[in-house]
Amino acid sequence: MNRLFVAYKPAGISSNQLLSRIKRRYGVKKAGYSGTLDPFAKGVLIIAFGNHGRLFRFLNKAPKRYRATLWLGAYSPTLDIEQIERIDPLQPFDSDTVHNVVESLRGELTYLPPKYSAKRLEGKRAYELAREGKEVVLKTITSTVYDIRLLHYMHPFVTFEATVSEGSYIRSLGEMIADKLGVSGSLSALERLNEGQFVYENEKALDVKTALSLPKNRYNGDKITILLGQKLAREDFECQDNGTYWIDNGDTISIIDIDEQGVHYILNKVEAC
Repeated sequence: MNRLFVAYKPAGISSNQLLSRIKRRYGVKKAGYSGTLDPFAKGVLIIAFGNHGRLFRFLNKAPKRYRATLWLGAYSPTLDIEQIERIDPLQPFDSDTVHNVVESLRGELTYLPPKYSAKRLEGKRAYELAREGKEVVLKTITSTVYDIRLLHYMHPFVTFEATVSEGSYIRSLGEMIADKLGVSGSLSALERLNEGQFVYENEKALDVKTALSLPKNRYNGDKITILLGQKLAREDFECQDNGTYWIDNGDTISIIDIDEQGVHYILNKVEAC
């Protein structure tokens, strides 16, 4: 079974645990997901059955939108509620101050990812090294906060919504808000509302043709050539510029790359639904 859809992960289980449940429910053996959510987080998770996992890197998954609640005064090395070590009593802040701090994060930001993150170091995830008590030295990253707004502040909890580029860390945004207020802080809740155009719609199968981030091209040669995976010529395409494109074959699509050496298949005869 080849299928692409959006699932909704509840809080309290890992992304792998959700995938195992889905595989049992649908009776499939080959499945994968894109964009891991932390166990304490909930929200949309793109799932692929069969060979549709090969499409993940071509999907229109940005920007991403999250809703998060920051617990002011709560210290955790993981920056979330999984390992709260200390809770400091705090006097409430002026609401305008909190509002201004949250909105100050809009734009391009450079920061260190959380030590308890899925970043790879020496072949291992950073969180694996951190949990083993090993030193974790990460390089700074740059990501973009396209929009961020305060939803409400009920001391000591700050709930905000952020629309961000791929590779952003919402726990780090929470840490920045707390730092600007001069206190510790950890996320007590996190929900991914969408990944690009993808939202949760009761696990409805996605139309691959509308899900891709690639430009569409048209093959003007004999369709049987592409269906058989035979050699393609640049002059047979409507757009002959170098680049990666998808081709509509009717019930299937192909993804091809055009460069100085010619035309190359990346994926061929992928089911459209």
